[in-house]
Amino acid sequence: MKRAFIIHCWDGKPEYCWYPWLASELKNRGFIVSIPEMPETAFPKESLWIPFLQDIIGNPDEETLLIGHSIGSVAILRYLETLQDHEAIGAVILVAGFSDTLGLSEIANFFEKPLNFAKMKEHCKKFFTIFSENDPFVPVHHAQIFEKELGATTEVLSGRGHFSGPIDKEESCVMIPELLPLVDTLDL
Repeated sequence: MKRAFIIHCWDGKPEYCWYPWLASELKNRGFIVSIPEMPETAFPKESLWIPFLQDIIGNPDEETLLIGHSIGSVAILRYLETLQDHEAIGAVILVAGFSDTLGLSEIANFFEKPLNFAKMKEHCKKFFTIFSENDPFVPVHHAQIFEKELGATTEVLSGRGHFSGPIDKEESCVMIPELLPLVDTLDL
């Protein structure tokens, strides 16, 4: 049973921007899709978000696809660190993901310990990242970090900002068509 979980951005909601569009596309491809509303989304906390992910995902397996946007990407990476030796995820897609605090004290709680990329790779073999060259929050150099540390396949798009909307004072990004070829190449 192919399952997909879309983990929203800081202050996001399940119906925000491109999430409903992607959910519909994934359902058309045979996935059962969940876009959970993360707890205390205005003040994201690793201590709340990771147990919440553990609960909603339940038993991870090779038919599970995790897609994160911004801080949702970091939550997915931290979630992967918690998996047991026998547990694995089929694939991870990170949209505007990052690997440090970006200088923001509000999310420093996600980075109190270094990211354990080796542990993440033990639980997922397929990582994909999408960035925008003009993202006002996430520098594109994070693409190289994920390529080096996770073996991620990366696509850097032009003029997409933070793939966000009103929360980030952007015009709403309601579709990311470049995600679909990634999903279509997955063997889940």
